Amino acid sequence: MKLKTLLLGACSALMFAGLASAETLTIATVNNGDMVRMQKLTDDFKAKNPGIDLQWVTLEENVLRQKVTTDIATKAGQYDVLTIGTYEVPIWSKLGWLASLDKLSADKNYDVDDLLPAIRSGLTTDGKLYAAPFYGESSMVMYRKDLFDKAGLKMPDAPTWDFIADAARKITDKDHEVYGICLRGKAGWGENMAFLTAMSNSFGARWFDEKWKAQFDQPEWKDTLDFYVKLMKDAGPPGASSNGFNENLALFQSGKCGMWIDATVAASFVSDPKESKVADKVGFALAPDKGLGKRGNWLWAWNLAIPASSKKTEAAEKFISWATSKDYTNLVAQKEGWLNAPPGTRTSLYANADYQKAAPFAKMTLDSINSADPTHPTVKPVPYVGVQFVAIPEFQGIGTAVGQQFSAALAGQISVDQALKAAQQLTEREMKKAGYPK
Repeated sequence: MKLKTLLLGACSALMFAGLASAETLTIATVNNGDMVRMQKLTDDFKAKNPGIDLQWVTLEENVLRQKVTTDIATKAGQYDVLTIGTYEVPIWSKLGWLASLDKLSADKNYDVDDLLPAIRSGLTTDGKLYAAPFYGESSMVMYRKDLFDKAGLKMPDAPTWDFIADAARKITDKDHEVYGICLRGKAGWGENMAFLTAMSNSFGARWFDEKWKAQFDQPEWKDTLDFYVKLMKDAGPPGASSNGFNENLALFQSGKCGMWIDATVAASFVSDPKESKVADKVGFALAPDKGLGKRGNWLWAWNLAIPASSKKTEAAEKFISWATSKDYTNLVAQKEGWLNAPPGTRTSLYANADYQKAAPFAKMTLDSINSADPTHPTVKPVPYVGVQFVAIPEFQGIGTAVGQQFSAALAGQISVDQALKAAQQLTEREMKKAGYPK
């Protein structure tokens, strides 16, 4: 009896020790469809890593950026895994805020060389990988083929902005709540300014000249904003100044948008009959241009990274390896179909015949990603890197402030000229305060 008691006690102690040693990773992520799907599939990770528990903090895009930036800048240590973008990685890694993913890079099964060069290069500093891409994207036109057929229109593979504007007005039917085009209007450096900065590149505009002087007082920005505001007034949905990625996705899936120019990652959501009423009616085209040699497409990845201050680096790296691996892609394909595989990160996905068959947008996505050039994003020369953002720490605040002015112009609260004047003044003020040119 004593022996039995001792054995039971020993087992209990071991079980307690096992529970006590379990690590809980707090993961901050964005409320986009691919991330929500990842959370549903984490039983697979837990089965392979029984000593690691997961706690999720899932936030809207603008809120996520604010909270994660505050946390890492103050070294608060609230999160063990961060979901961050291509903008943050090079800046934060140079500031020493991120742990390098050395084990991932050395893992042959993970196969870091399979990552698309355009995506991997944006996550690498001094030859080291500081974040792993969960999905990558450019932007493109998604459109309703049935509405185009009805209007006697044919979408070119590489449309111009003038064609897009003309088509949007022709397919608008406000009496039946069908709007010719849906574009981001919600203020934020990664919301409306991601779209408008990429659009402005194709109009010949730029944020700064070679001496870091703000350029909102130049005609190219006026042309961009005039075109955008008038187009949205004529052919956009009501309340467009409140619409970001998720709001426009919902409008398109419910059949209320004739066209939507946004992230290539949305292609699987609008093509999925379980989520989209118009899944069998969607066509795809490259982002538009103005004949100046630049299209209005961006380059972005949502990535998983570890703050340098983390005490749980090993467990965090295991999770990141699982979530961004080829095995995870196969898991999604097995559970949800190849259409829903996280796009834009791995060469092997675009060589996969099953994916090509399931995703008619695959080639256009890859072409869009490969054609975006962060080192030469504009028609005229610029001193910065980044297609839909300017890769300097100050851009986050400046971009959101400018986005608020442009969103107000879209809402009709101020004129385009007033918005541009305010954008010029606040950008000049903040850049001077930050000591540019440096």
